Amino acid sequence: MQYKIREMNKNDWPFVYDIYHQGMATNLATFTVEQLTYEEFDQQRLQEGRFVLLDDNRVIGWATLKQAYEIPEYYGVAEVSIYIDSYYQGKGAGSTLLNYLVDYSEKIGFWTLEADIFANNYGSQRLHEKCGFRKVGYREKLGKDQYGVWRDSVLMERRSKKVGID
Repeated sequence: MQYKIREMNKNDWPFVYDIYHQGMATNLATFTVEQLTYEEFDQQRLQEGRFVLLDDNRVIGWATLKQAYEIPEYYGVAEVSIYIDSYYQGKGAGSTLLNYLVDYSEKIGFWTLEADIFANNYGSQRLHEKCGFRKVGYREKLGKDQYGVWRDSVLMERRSKKVGID
């Protein structure tokens, strides 16, 4: 399939939220299960590095960057969020979008990208590995999910070979 990527804008929110909600429903993607407004979403993420993936003109995925740490020396480290419409999973959409986000992140000076993925979300782990991430940690009982069950996570990171190599 031929996908198109463009910057996310506020008008994309209903489609972005729908895909995010699909991820919530799987209980594999996020601890977040409550309603999320665009304003909350907007405040949680960097203004740069917000993209949507399109099939024709339909939003089928999105990816963003979050500042990982408030410490100035770590401003080159960002957390990645990526969500793909369930119909398009396994069809190259995720790797297309994540590779694009990786390239973009290097252009704006990020040397490390992090992803905190539920330990049983093997599809997301494979996607990140395919795009150059590696497992660097296992976090036991990081938090309780919507059903009150403790969840473990795998911390993955991608270290740039272009930025911060001095």
